[in-house]
Amino acid sequence: MTEPLWTAREVALATGAALIDGDDWQATGLSIDTRTLVPGDLFIALHAERDGHEFVAKAYEAGAVAALVDHRVGSGAQALVDDSLAGLQRMGVQARMRSNAYRVAVTGSVGKSSVKEAIATIFRAVGPSHASEKSYNNHWGVPLSLAKMPKITMRSVFELGMNHAGEIAPLSQMVCPHVGLITRIAPAHIEALGTLEAIADEKAQVWSSMADNGVAIIPADDPLGEKLAALAMAQGVSRVVTFGTNQGADVWVSAFDTGPNESRGQMVVFGEPHNFSLKVSGTHWAGNAAAAVAATLFCGVESADAVAALATLEPLPGRGGAVQIAVSGGQATLLDDAYNANPVSMAAALETLGGWPAKRRIAVLGDMLELGEEARQYHEALAWNLQQAGIDQVYCTGPFMKGLFYSLPKKRQGGWFENIEDLQDSLHKIVIPGDVLLLKGSNGSRIHQIASALKRGTS
Repeated sequence: MTEPLWTAREVALATGAALIDGDDWQATGLSIDTRTLVPGDLFIALHAERDGHEFVAKAYEAGAVAALVDHRVGSGAQALVDDSLAGLQRMGVQARMRSNAYRVAVTGSVGKSSVKEAIATIFRAVGPSHASEKSYNNHWGVPLSLAKMPKITMRSVFELGMNHAGEIAPLSQMVCPHVGLITRIAPAHIEALGTLEAIADEKAQVWSSMADNGVAIIPADDPLGEKLAALAMAQGVSRVVTFGTNQGADVWVSAFDTGPNESRGQMVVFGEPHNFSLKVSGTHWAGNAAAAVAATLFCGVESADAVAALATLEPLPGRGGAVQIAVSGGQATLLDDAYNANPVSMAAALETLGGWPAKRRIAVLGDMLELGEEARQYHEALAWNLQQAGIDQVYCTGPFMKGLFYSLPKKRQGGWFENIEDLQDSLHKIVIPGDVLLLKGSNGSRIHQIASALKRGTS
């Protein structure tokens, strides 16, 4: 019989909860959303856009064994705490303390989820493991991910995100990582923090609450790599390890060839060469792969096992994976990278599109958000990337992308649209068999809605 994730008494001890209408229930999972809740879950009633307490009755109907609440709601087994989010955070810390698992914390301006998933893939190949779901990387996502960690876990990886200064440190305190990894520093959130240096300072807080003998993993190729190394040492880490694509890094990719749906290369791990392969495309995956391998080496994983496991990594939804979509007369290829965007990730995505064999290469772009006073310049600068990649046509939406669109030569101007619905309708009419479409933009640009609509017609 599988051991329960949480018993009623364990929840009470972790949170100080008063148990109402039953103290012998056992939860096999946790949920904050009744739409995805499965029978046996403990429902956590958080206060968000909608108050989770409004959905306690639905949670019971869906099979929840109990609910963690901060005020009693009707009848049914409940764990009553002073604040439901604080209760979840206490559960997360207790889950960490009752486990002997290695813990990796991943943050950075780009590639967090991709590197996190690569690490999770390696960990799954070598024993019981646990990882953050999706991009659960904020003040409720991190404790939820921790609280879902089974006691038998040997290795775990958590993604830490931020929008403003002061948000990384409390997340690091909850995770207390053995390994803290920064993927790269880029102008994401520069509107709130002002400079790349300030972003680096905030991301470096991933090392503020390290476990004993903690290891910092640093991007050697980043212009702020030396600053990050100094910040890590100032936080008291026991070792700084570098990764990248240039010789001199501790873990570096010496050769890399990427094409549609796959990549191959050679990685040098502390002087030892290894061949590796990936079922994903894009030159940025060279650095992602090196980062993932570097982090896992300090969690009891042999380098050969780590590199070999990369071959089983599956593309992430919304982060560049290729799917065939049905269009009039045949099929086209959709590169769905619509989850988010900043200048660095946008440039990498356009480079990837440029490498795909296609009748036409079409970029469908939404605004990159949170870029501050230089937002217009960042968007218009993409004209160079579009030219270098040989993109045939560009379709845009959003006020910032309007500036880019009208800076392009006429032959590349597919269309600029004020609203996402008109852009979506236009694409359905113009895409022909053999086209390759890249969809990319910040989440707030709603480009992901077009990706979902096109996939609904997937063949």
